[in-house]
Amino acid sequence: MTSRDKKLWQEMPSLPDFNYVSGEVYTQPEIFKKEQDKIFSKTWHFVCHESELSKLYDYRVYDYTGKSIFSIRGEDGIVRSFFNVCSHRGAKLFSMPSGNAKRIKCFYHHWMYNSKGACTGIPRPSAYSDTEVKKEKMGLREIRTEVYLGMIFINLSDESENLHSYIGNALDDLSETMSMQPLEVFHYNKILIHSNWKAWQETNMDIYHEFMHVVLRKTQVNAMPMEDRKLSIFKNGHGGSGASLKASYTNYKGFANRKDEVGPLPGMSVSDFKFMNIFPSLTIIARGTAIRIDNVIPLTPHTAVIEMRGIGVMGESDEDRRARQKHHNQYWGPFGRNVPEDIIAAESCAESYRGSAGKYQIISRDEDGTGQDDIILRSFYSEWALHLGINPGSLKEIK
Repeated sequence: MTSRDKKLWQEMPSLPDFNYVSGEVYTQPEIFKKEQDKIFSKTWHFVCHESELSKLYDYRVYDYTGKSIFSIRGEDGIVRSFFNVCSHRGAKLFSMPSGNAKRIKCFYHHWMYNSKGACTGIPRPSAYSDTEVKKEKMGLREIRTEVYLGMIFINLSDESENLHSYIGNALDDLSETMSMQPLEVFHYNKILIHSNWKAWQETNMDIYHEFMHVVLRKTQVNAMPMEDRKLSIFKNGHGGSGASLKASYTNYKGFANRKDEVGPLPGMSVSDFKFMNIFPSLTIIARGTAIRIDNVIPLTPHTAVIEMRGIGVMGESDEDRRARQKHHNQYWGPFGRNVPEDIIAAESCAESYRGSAGKYQIISRDEDGTGQDDIILRSFYSEWALHLGINPGSLKEIK
């Protein structure tokens, strides 16, 4: 065994395709631009939970691929999404991140729209009488919007497959948990991370990094035999737990009484742990009594925003809600025992690749789809390559 000189350090690993990833996929502006155009503009993207648009005319505003977009629950109860842009001169219609608006009025020239995106009013329209500028033709740009298990998704492409087909069977194991009782968001926070979006998403796909977290070393690594921990991959690059993994909380101070504090979510026991990544940037994690939904929004090759939501049972008692919030925040809150450490990991890797000191990452662990296999990462990068036409290891064009 020995260290490596410059030549050996820069050599591509002697591994099959999709078993290693070049550090340049995290840093190159050209690759980031292709991701925006060929992945994020053509795949389904989670924007919020339906409980966040619970009333007629509730809306939420968000930025995606550099575009301001809003989703609104219309007068007919249907959620629709539109570019947050007035058809007249391009001014933003909504400046607040959320609210309730029966009528949508542009502040600039007072053009009016309804919750279905139709233009309903143009001040002094007679000056346009000899043109095609008529309210019947001036509706907002609508974006495909669909709902799955209470989650609202958009797709900027009018040609992509529908949401149910895109997700396929990936969320079957979470279906009972997310559909048997009405759920709602009880926690929301947003984090700016100084890393490429993929470096964060990898923390939700890489189960091998359990060793980094003290809480997981004590509650999860030895909770069940590694060979019994099944991992699954699905079409379109989705992947996660094949069945419930287990956690044992008795060995961690402050966690031992979790089973007595609040009942588990439908279809789960308090010790169950399930997770699923929906390509490219959504992760759903269920831990017995609470659900976490992560949504990653790329900003630049070196920065991304993570939106995190905690999900619980709608209408539960105050006592149960406090316990559920506690369980969520112990792991996943801004000061929890898990998420801050994942941010450190993603930003640490990003620093190495930004400076070109790090050349490749290795994702070749093979445990036959069990234990701490890298199968989910390999599936993710195989799908990534299909969209971009680039081998993520060699960076050569795939023909």
